[in-house]
Amino acid sequence: GPPAAEVAGGCFSSHPSDGPTSVKYTPRGIFLFWAPLASTWLMMALEGPFLAAVIARLLDAKFNLAAYGVATAFAMLVEAPIIMLMSASTALVEDARSYARLRNFAYALNAFATGLLVLVLVPPVFDVIMERLIGLPHDIARLTYGALWFFLPWPGAIGYRRFLHGLLIRAGRTRQVAVGTVMRLLAMSGCALALAVATDLPGAWVGAAALSTGVVVEALATRWMAAPRVRELLCTPASSGADDAMGYTDIARFYYPLALTSLLGLTVQPTLTFFMGRAALPIESLAVFPVVGGLSFLFRAFALSYQDAAIALLGRNNEHAAPVFRFAWGLALATTGALALVTFTPAVHVWFGTISGLSPDLAALAVTPARVLVPLPALSVLLSVLRAVMVQARRT
Repeated sequence: GPPAAEVAGGCFSSHPSDGPTSVKYTPRGIFLFWAPLASTWLMMALEGPFLAAVIARLLDAKFNLAAYGVATAFAMLVEAPIIMLMSASTALVEDARSYARLRNFAYALNAFATGLLVLVLVPPVFDVIMERLIGLPHDIARLTYGALWFFLPWPGAIGYRRFLHGLLIRAGRTRQVAVGTVMRLLAMSGCALALAVATDLPGAWVGAAALSTGVVVEALATRWMAAPRVRELLCTPASSGADDAMGYTDIARFYYPLALTSLLGLTVQPTLTFFMGRAALPIESLAVFPVVGGLSFLFRAFALSYQDAAIALLGRNNEHAAPVFRFAWGLALATTGALALVTFTPAVHVWFGTISGLSPDLAALAVTPARVLVPLPALSVLLSVLRAVMVQARRT
């Protein structure tokens, strides 16, 4: 059962909100519900370009950008088992029993993901993966190893935060999600600037430490903001419906395909890292990769944020599918059009050269891959809304 600390303060309501019932299913109404989630993802997307710009202005920028990109890719790969906890809690948590079970399930997943990262940090394992398998030069591998140690709090903090975000989204409290992300961004940027100015740490380590600081602060802030919602859930008795009686086996059966989806998607970056390490201009390509990915993610963030909004908005029987899909089509055209506007105009040189701080040769190398990624935001929107339909129907 739930610990006593979580029920301290008493029950505020015996019937927590079962969803965003006050939403008007017009383009404006959907936008107002989704906008805080979009701002959350946009702020997260700004982290990559900001940290890349900081690293690019420190010593040995090329090597540190490459190491930061590799370390981030592996941190995200380790994060794969817990990345869908927000979708799961949005869809499943309705009462005290479902809250307690999914919370315990989330704790176990967080421990598993952290254990995977610890395993990668065992020196013989790390050497086999990074130097023998991927073929990283020794200097970049050494920087990557240190950066991964700074990422150690990352999986647990993100898993816990995403579980709590799902509770808030289901209750329609998306603005609190955005507030937590503002705190994350402030903590991340403050840590990065302080370490860059006051220490001699390599740039890759500065970036990793700043990201971890941000997610830990956000997890703590979200726990504080979610406390009223948690109390509401703990005061809600379980209903007698079959769907509400999910045990741990049922949760695992529901969640496994979601985790596998994340794992397959997040293996893309390590796979590309593997091939770039063996292709022409390996160091230059690895240095440019996180910067190009950061630009693309700025626009894909809008798409990714729409999935959990759609899960909450569709309704149990997809009765609101038509307005949700209409909004998705407009979002797809807007995001891909905006990325095309940046990459196929002189703005691309301003972004990579002036804002990102890349050297002229690296900035020139970044242009073509950035243009290749133009369709990605639109495709991500369509994937998000289709996945939302499947998750809401529990057909994972």
